[in-house]
Amino acid sequence: MHIEIRGAQKLSFREKQVVTLKETGVGAKQIALRLKMSESSVATLYQRARAKGYETVIVIEGDALGLIETDETEDNDGEQ
Repeated sequence: MHIEIRGAQKLSFREKQVVTLKETGVGAKQIALRLKMSESSVATLYQRARAKGYETVIVIEGDALGLIETDETEDNDGEQ
């Protein structure tokens, strides 16, 4: 699995850092500690990034969720 940030070219380096961490589930307090900034700076950077417009896409490789049926799976469902 990996994350793509579409529209990332519009974001500053720090905005990209905050967005990447935020979109992977890291909380503002942890982001602030990791990036050595205040939580209010994290919030400001995140708000600025959102205002610039970006899209986060999670790409899951293969069938990691077990939802794609193969020909073999379909054949076995019909047989008894």
